[in-house]
Amino acid sequence: MKYFSLNNRENTSSFENAVIKGLASDKGLYFPERIPQLPKGFFDKIDELSQMEIAFEVIKDYVGDEIPENELKAIIDQTLDFNFPVVPVEKHIGVLELFHGPTLAFKDVGARFMAGCLGYFAKKGKLGNITVLVATSGDTGGAVANGFLGVEGIDVVILYPKEKVSGIQEKQLTTLGQNIRALEVNGSFDDCQDMVKRAFLDEEIQKKRQLTSANSINVARWLPQMFYYFLAWKQLKDKKEELVFSVPSGNFGNICAGLMAREMGLPIKHFIAANNTNDVVTRYLETEKFEPKPSVHTISNAMDIGNPSNFVRVLEIFQNEFKNLKEALSSYSFDDEKTKKAIKEVYRKASYVMDPHGAVGYLGLKEFLKENPEYYGVFLETAHPVKFLETVEAAIGKKIEIPDKVKVFMNKEKRSEEISNYDDLKQYLLK
Repeated sequence: MKYFSLNNRENTSSFENAVIKGLASDKGLYFPERIPQLPKGFFDKIDELSQMEIAFEVIKDYVGDEIPENELKAIIDQTLDFNFPVVPVEKHIGVLELFHGPTLAFKDVGARFMAGCLGYFAKKGKLGNITVLVATSGDTGGAVANGFLGVEGIDVVILYPKEKVSGIQEKQLTTLGQNIRALEVNGSFDDCQDMVKRAFLDEEIQKKRQLTSANSINVARWLPQMFYYFLAWKQLKDKKEELVFSVPSGNFGNICAGLMAREMGLPIKHFIAANNTNDVVTRYLETEKFEPKPSVHTISNAMDIGNPSNFVRVLEIFQNEFKNLKEALSSYSFDDEKTKKAIKEVYRKASYVMDPHGAVGYLGLKEFLKENPEYYGVFLETAHPVKFLETVEAAIGKKIEIPDKVKVFMNKEKRSEEISNYDDLKQYLLK
C-alpha cells in the first residue's frame, strides 16, 4: 500500500516512511492510495474470529509486506489485550466502552499499535534514535506515554496545555520517567499542535533528531481506531435496525477511522460528530464553510480543538463532495451545562456513569434519534469517568470508585518543564 500527501497526490510514501515521518514533506497528511473492500465472507464468519483475527483482516492491506505477518499479529495481540463491550443504556441506545485499556482511554489502541510498528521499524532499520513529538489535549499524552514506555531506540516528548487537562490525565503523562518527557505549555492545545507541526518543518531540528508524531495525524495512530468499530458491530450485527454511531469529536481521527471502516464495507449506516462548543464541523455541515477558530476550554477538554487536523481526511473519503458527506455524517454541538445535565440524567435513569466526552456523544445521538427513531444508536464512551473526577462526581452527587490502575500513579511526583513559545521548544529539542 502506498500513501499520498493530501497536499500533493504525486508525493507518495511507503507505510514505513509514513509512520516514521508522520507528516509528508509538503506538510500534508498521508492518506492510503485506496480503501480495501472486505469480502462478504468476512462479515458472515465474524462470530468465529478472535479480536486479533478481525483486526488483522482489517489492517493487513494498509501495512502490506512491510511488517511480516507474524510480527503484525503480535503487535495486534499486544494492542487488543482488553475488551470493547457494548453496554445497553436505554431502549435503542447502547454505549461502546473504550476505556478498558491501561490508560483508561480509547487512544490506547492507536498508541499501542503505533508503538509496536515504530518499535519494529526502529529495530529493523538504521534510523538511530527516533523522537516521538506529540501534542495532547488530554488522553493522547497518557496513551502515548504508556504505549512507548521503555521501547528501545525511541524517546517521547509530550506537549500539553497548562491547567487545561484533568489532574489524572496530567499524572499519566508526567510521572512515568524513563524515555518519556513532558512539556507544560503556557497556552492552548492549538498552540501545542502548532508548535509540533512547526518543529517537523524545522531543518535545524531535523538535522539533530529523527522526529515523528504520535497524534492521529500519524497513519499508525489513526487507522487502527477502525478496529473497535468492527468489534462493536460483531456484538450488534443481529439488530434489526440500521446502526448509527455517535463519536465525541475533537481532532476527528476517531470518527474518520469509523468512516473508513464504513467505506471498507462495515454496515454502519450513519455517523454523528458530537462536538462541544468547539463546533467548527457542526457549523461547516450547516453552512458548507470551514472556518477554524481559537479553541475554547470546556469540561470535555480532549475535544477542545479549533482546527481539527483530520477533517481533511474525512473530506477525502467523500471525494470532497459535500452532498456525499452529508449523507453519511451529521453533527451537533453542546455546551458544558447541557453536558453536566446529561451526566446527571443518565445516571439517575439508568445508573450509568458517563464521562463528559461520552455525555456529548450521548447528546448528539439523542438529537439524531429525535428525527430518526428507526435507528439503533451507539455512543462512544472514550474515557473512564474517573479521569474527570470532580466534574462527574459533582454531576451525579456521588463518589466514584478509583480503579487500581489509577491509584498506582496518583501519588507519584509530577515531572515536567514549562515552555511558552516555539523557541522554547526548539531549544529543548536541540540541547
